[in-house]
Amino acid sequence: MKQIIATIFLLAAAAAVTVVYFKSIHNPATPTELMRYIPADAALVAEFNNDDIFYEAYSGNPILANVAGASKTEELKALYTQVLQNAAYKDAFENERIYLSLHPSDAEQTDLLVTTAFKETFKEQDLVNAKAFSGKQLKIEGKPVYQLHINGIQRPFYLFSPQKQVLSGSFSEEVLKDAIHHDPKNADKNFATVSEQQHNNALSILYVNFAQLQPLFKQWYKAANPELFRPLRLLSAKAALSLNYKTDAFMFNGTTSIDEGKPLSYLNLFTRQKPIVNHLKDIFPAATAYSMSFAVSDSKRFTADLADWLSKSKADGNKQRLFQQIKQETGIDIQREFNTYLSKEFAAVTTRFDEKLAIIEVTNGQLLFPALMNISNMADGQIGQFKYAKLPFYLLGDAFSIFNRPYFTIINNYLILANSASELRTYTDIYNNQRFLSRTESYNDFNNLLSEQSNAAFYINFKNSRFLFRRDLKKPFYESFNDDHSGLKNFYAASFQLIAADRDFYTNFSMQLAAKDTVNTHK
Repeated sequence: MKQIIATIFLLAAAAAVTVVYFKSIHNPATPTELMRYIPADAALVAEFNNDDIFYEAYSGNPILANVAGASKTEELKALYTQVLQNAAYKDAFENERIYLSLHPSDAEQTDLLVTTAFKETFKEQDLVNAKAFSGKQLKIEGKPVYQLHINGIQRPFYLFSPQKQVLSGSFSEEVLKDAIHHDPKNADKNFATVSEQQHNNALSILYVNFAQLQPLFKQWYKAANPELFRPLRLLSAKAALSLNYKTDAFMFNGTTSIDEGKPLSYLNLFTRQKPIVNHLKDIFPAATAYSMSFAVSDSKRFTADLADWLSKSKADGNKQRLFQQIKQETGIDIQREFNTYLSKEFAAVTTRFDEKLAIIEVTNGQLLFPALMNISNMADGQIGQFKYAKLPFYLLGDAFSIFNRPYFTIINNYLILANSASELRTYTDIYNNQRFLSRTESYNDFNNLLSEQSNAAFYINFKNSRFLFRRDLKKPFYESFNDDHSGLKNFYAASFQLIAADRDFYTNFSMQLAAKDTVNTHK
């Protein structure tokens, strides 16, 4: 009996020693704890495991390079081969989670921060004496930093350890300074959280901090607040999306969680709806560059929620005065008439020629037409221009503010708005001759990746957006987009779908490479 007790004691002691040992060589930080070291201004964060599974999945595949761009791909590849795969350090970083975060700045390129953990077998000082690259220790913002000159890369890579067994690094000194100044103590709500099981099962996780998309767009665009997907950039929310592997596409899905206690935005109105099957995209013109589509299960609830939302804004007084003026001058209660015939889907579409179209499904176009005619100057029997400004904004919300005093026509049970009569005639011809995006093979291949149901969907066709990007993006960012070998122009399209679920959104994000023969190489 004593021998049995002694044996149990020895086994317990050995187990305890083993646990202590492995804790000393493996970083105990959970993903949530590690993400605390990423500064809060990160707009996008990609998480993946530093193991062979991830790298083999994308070995020889151009999809990652086309997202990152040529210069970033070269930098990340050199970092992987000369540091992470360096025989002297490989064991220290193997199977550790790596986070690549995208941070807005005033620079003419978008820079990344690398955040990861390491085992205690690695010492930062070893980097100074590395054979694969030259390194030295210096001080930035009063903190010890390691500067590495990696072979074949023009910019040095800066490394800083904000905590024992945690590293932050960047090829941008400014981004690293932000990491140095970042306080991780109260950073647990900067990004969406996921379960440990999701961390372990997902090949990669994409985190989106919607509040930081606006500064990122400001960095990329000549205009401070471009129209592209503006409602998405105004949403106070955070998303965590898991990657579903596909060789020619990125497919992420997960949850977008609304930030509690933050001001409501336009997209919040759709959280009270149920998902419905989307049909309106079937009649988008073939020249569509980008679109914003909205779908409601209960149009009466939507219009009531929109009216309530506007009543809490500075726009409400102007809205009430405008509707009162219309009633006095025409006898038309335009809000009641419009709401009566509003159906379930409406969208704002921009074509490659910068034509703007609103396509609004109505229940009875014939009955709505007389009310619209009475508040418009008619160009002919089918087309008129609203006499009053900002009506689309007051009737449908933010996404339709680009239509001030639009022209209108009704085709079957679709109300079409545009900023000129010629755009309406062009679309009428497209409709009559069925020249729709949905009639193209490339679109249908892409559409197979998407959910049939959503409440808000944002679509961009990269080839059709080329002219608009050349005009609107700052030159360095357009050149990166337009790179023949590693640029976003080599993708066919991207889509971001929000599907209402328990006052939050289930979310799908898809982006597919273009077939080689469809990529236009003209500059």
